[in-house]
Amino acid sequence: MCANVIKNKYYDNIGLCSPTILLPNKTVDYTKWSVIAVDQYTSDLGYWESVKTIVGNSPSTFHIVFPEIYLDTPDKDERIKNIVKTMNDYLSSNLFDEYNGFIYVERKLNNGKIRKGLVVALDLEQYDFNKGSKTLIRATEGTILERLPPRIAIRKDAPLECPHIMVLIDDPKGKVIDFLETKKEDMQKLYDFELMMNGGHLQGYLVKPSLEKKIVKNLQKLASPERLIKKYKLPSSDFPILLYAMGDGNHSLATAKAIWEDVKDNAIDKQAIMQDPRRYALVELVNIHDESLDFEAIHRVLFNLNKDIVKEMKTYFGDSFRLQKNISKEQMIEKVKKDKQKTKHLIGFINEKGFNLIKIKNPKSSLPVGTLQDFLDQFISNKFAEKIDYVHGDDTVISLSAKQNNCGFYLPPISKKQFFKSVILDGALPRKTFSMGEANDKRFYMECRKIKN
Repeated sequence: MCANVIKNKYYDNIGLCSPTILLPNKTVDYTKWSVIAVDQYTSDLGYWESVKTIVGNSPSTFHIVFPEIYLDTPDKDERIKNIVKTMNDYLSSNLFDEYNGFIYVERKLNNGKIRKGLVVALDLEQYDFNKGSKTLIRATEGTILERLPPRIAIRKDAPLECPHIMVLIDDPKGKVIDFLETKKEDMQKLYDFELMMNGGHLQGYLVKPSLEKKIVKNLQKLASPERLIKKYKLPSSDFPILLYAMGDGNHSLATAKAIWEDVKDNAIDKQAIMQDPRRYALVELVNIHDESLDFEAIHRVLFNLNKDIVKEMKTYFGDSFRLQKNISKEQMIEKVKKDKQKTKHLIGFINEKGFNLIKIKNPKSSLPVGTLQDFLDQFISNKFAEKIDYVHGDDTVISLSAKQNNCGFYLPPISKKQFFKSVILDGALPRKTFSMGEANDKRFYMECRKIKN
């Protein structure tokens, strides 16, 4: 049984439960309450100082999360203590109303598109962020363990969770979430307001039990082994089911998992602890095929090279490596973005001399970024460059790569159709493989859940 949920609302075969969700009562200004994910605008102090000014002393998720831009400030420990204190204050002052069930979310982005989501609780027993994981819920990028301690320091004493986690499902027919768009009149509207700082507009609806049953039934169909073999053209049934793949918030979910494993390991009553609310994590499910969801490539730039990187690539890849020199920018971009061949990978290569095209035949990885990153990790570990940076946008990668002693790699965006299959076949993708939209499109904090009784 899922703790803090309605009786018989835990769906073991799909790692899901119907939680008790806390929302601030109607006396609270929701625009001030809801702020963007802490891992955004990490180099833009002005953004977060503006948020601080807008919020003031009003009840806000700003006071119960830790924006990463402040992680290196001297008052870090004091800030963590204040976060936990504020959470307890909010609970003791009856700031929240309780709602049992899933919440259907519509987020109107600045480009006018509507992103549809479903707030649920996932079972951390069915999640593993380690390399080679075969669990129902999986990380999509390598987890950097060094990023977990500050997050753990907050969650281990926190009575609440307030997540920005977005988890993807592969539902091309839109039967799990999309159909709810036509059912809004049958559901209770919980919130409807403008987000701050050009974040767009947010609406939320409490899903009726009858609709919840339909959602669960369709998720169970998505988890069918026969469906997975057919859909992804897998050679056999030896590939464990992947139902949920991390979109945003990988390190936040990894933190929740680390805390849960510690709680479980130190429990005296091993049976009773399985009903602890920390076994679950609140997330927003989003269909990878949602029209609003844009997968953008993240390119690589190397600074201050002290080694001929082309020669090193020839040595590393051997006869599989080819370099087409001196092509136009337009040719490079077009070839990389349109390449569909499975027997080779095309990667743009930019330096002060111009634009080039790298061809790698018979790659070991299913994605060009995987093929490239293995080489780059070795190159950087040998200190053949001062540093590597991961950048968005054509203009940025081109301008930085063209500087003396720099170079850059132009990568294609990952295909939505290939995403789940790549995770199934290759495991977690290389870090910084993809980005889902612009910074201000990332999830804003809204819903909370008690994780300590």
